[in-house]
Amino acid sequence: MNGGNSYERYLNGDDSAFSDIMRTYGDGLMLYINSFTHNIHTSEELMEEVFFKLAVKKPHFKKKSSFKTWLYTIGRNAALDYIRKQARSDDKSIEEYTYLIKEEEEENLERLYLKEEQRILLHACIKSLKPEYAQVLYLVFFEGFDNAQTAKIMKRSKKQTENLIYRAKASLKTKLKKEGFVYEEL
Repeated sequence: MNGGNSYERYLNGDDSAFSDIMRTYGDGLMLYINSFTHNIHTSEELMEEVFFKLAVKKPHFKKKSSFKTWLYTIGRNAALDYIRKQARSDDKSIEEYTYLIKEEEEENLERLYLKEEQRILLHACIKSLKPEYAQVLYLVFFEGFDNAQTAKIMKRSKKQTENLIYRAKASLKTKLKKEGFVYEEL
C-alpha cells in the first residue's frame, strides 16, 4: 500500500483512505513512539495525536521521502515534544524521563507483537540498549527503513546513521551473546 496515495485520496475527500492509513501504519508508529516514551498507553495517545493532526490540520506531504518516513518523523517529533513537556512539568531531566519503563505493559505488548521466544529476547535486548541504538535498530530491522530514510527520521546525516547502526548492531550482538543467543540476521 502506498501511504502517500492514500493520504492524497483522503485530502481529496475519500475518508476510507484515512482508515487505510491508520490500519497500515498505526501499530508500527505506536511501537516506534514507545521507544521514546517507554509507556504503551502514552505511545498510543501520541500515535492518535499524530493521526488527529493528519486528519484535522492536513499537513502537506511534499514527497521528498516515503510517506512512512514522513509519518514516522511526525511521530518522533510528537514523542520528543511530549518528553520535553513532561521533563518541565515533572522537574526531571529528559534523560531521567526516557528511562521510566512500565515492564508489565511492555512484556504484554512484546508477547502479542513478537510471537517467538527468540524475537522476544531480541526485542528485550534492543530495549536495554541506549535509546538511540534501540530507535535506529527498530527503524531499520522492524520497520524496514533504509539508511537514508532512517537518517531523515532521526535528523542525522547518512554517514552518522550508518555509524550509529554499526555501533548499535555491535552492542546488540554483545548483549545477545551474554544471553547465549546469536541472531543470524545481524
